[in-house]
Amino acid sequence: MSFNKEQYQSIIEQLHKQEVKLVAVTKTKPVSDVLDAYAVGQLDFGENYVQELVDKENELPKDIRWHFIGHLQRNKVKQIAPFVYLIHGVDSLRLLKEINKEGIKNNRRINCLIQVHIASEETKFGFAVSEIEKVIEDYLNQKNDGLCVKGLMGMASFTDDKSQVAKEFTALSELFRKLQNDHVATEQFNPEILSIGMSGDYPIAIAAGGNMVRIGSILFGKR
Repeated sequence: MSFNKEQYQSIIEQLHKQEVKLVAVTKTKPVSDVLDAYAVGQLDFGENYVQELVDKENELPKDIRWHFIGHLQRNKVKQIAPFVYLIHGVDSLRLLKEINKEGIKNNRRINCLIQVHIASEETKFGFAVSEIEKVIEDYLNQKNDGLCVKGLMGMASFTDDKSQVAKEFTALSELFRKLQNDHVATEQFNPEILSIGMSGDYPIAIAAGGNMVRIGSILFGKR
């Protein structure tokens, strides 16, 4: 299956009404699929693998906003630092420091999200909910001219239990709102994005307060 234009239009109309941003996930998908989505106005695309992201960025229109949504290794930050629009999965202070270093080298602030572990599976990455306020405090106590933390990202458990998924998303949404209430927005910290929800659970994520969703398989088919 290639890009499903009708499905896209249906989803994008729904998201626009709720002021939710769509990141179209194109990992392992051909450049032609990206161009098909781009042709109908989609500008935000998500990739999981650094080399694939670099290759697509080299080949595709320069007004595309590239989101890195996979697990990012510190030694690969430099490959995407010149152009990446938003890094979704920052799961350690060491990675934050590396992004800051590469942002300074490239004379830009790299936008990123702190990944929070909300799922029952231990295999997923991210800080514990209980750690986040301390992480933000430690981050704000340092001078970071090369990045801006724009909010939080999380992935719910892979389960058919919708009540569990809703509970996990709601817990993260409450933490996100608390950060917004407790901090004045600055160039270094401006919590305005809550990136939760994928193809199988994005309606639950939106109901819980998410304002960015990462959707791939229902737009481009299974991988």
